Amino acid sequence: MNPTVPQSIIDRATERDASSAAAEYLAQFRTDIEGFVTRDAVEACVSPGVYERAPIATCRYFAFVDPSGGSSDSMTLAIAHLEKKVGVLDVVREFKPPFSPEQVVSDCADLLKAYRITKVIGDRYAGEWPREQFRNHYITYEASAKPKSDLYRDMLPLINSGELELLDVPAIVTQICNLERRVSRGGRDSIDHPPGSHDDVANAVAGVMTSAKSRRSTYTLDNIRL
Repeated sequence: MNPTVPQSIIDRATERDASSAAAEYLAQFRTDIEGFVTRDAVEACVSPGVYERAPIATCRYFAFVDPSGGSSDSMTLAIAHLEKKVGVLDVVREFKPPFSPEQVVSDCADLLKAYRITKVIGDRYAGEWPREQFRNHYITYEASAKPKSDLYRDMLPLINSGELELLDVPAIVTQICNLERRVSRGGRDSIDHPPGSHDDVANAVAGVMTSAKSRRSTYTLDNIRL
């Protein structure tokens, strides 16, 4: 669209990423990026006016943490339980940088113990330090078997079917609604936040909800086998 831009620059950009170059230089809408979920679907899952749920003695709770070193990204923790087929989000905590990772882990451990949780699932790319830090507080840190893109994909049908009860926390709705579905050159589908934004809260929510639902399925299958 801009005649002053050399064609060679456009050609090189097209070779690197054809969809991006078409949007940048040719004013064409991108076809490799789609919205992940509608805002209406997410907001329908929100419990208005409920910002946190206190622990209940008869509930079994699950937790997921998205660790951070404390300099750039937030560290987030989500706790949830199941009520029949519905995953109920109880707690979301976001620790924004800068912060001391050791102190944040200590705070998270205290919260986990209040919900009688002794094992937390977390991002598998965080390395060894979360395991060591949580172990110091007698909490087992288990690396997630799935990357966050898969967690988002697994959460989508739960949102669309209304099988989630989310907290009335703006960051939850905003980050989930901002997620984008992208298709790479090889046709691989991935879900992530747009450049320049964050999804730390969304990652923790997706992680705890899908973990809770999958463990319920495993538990039910074990009972059937017995």
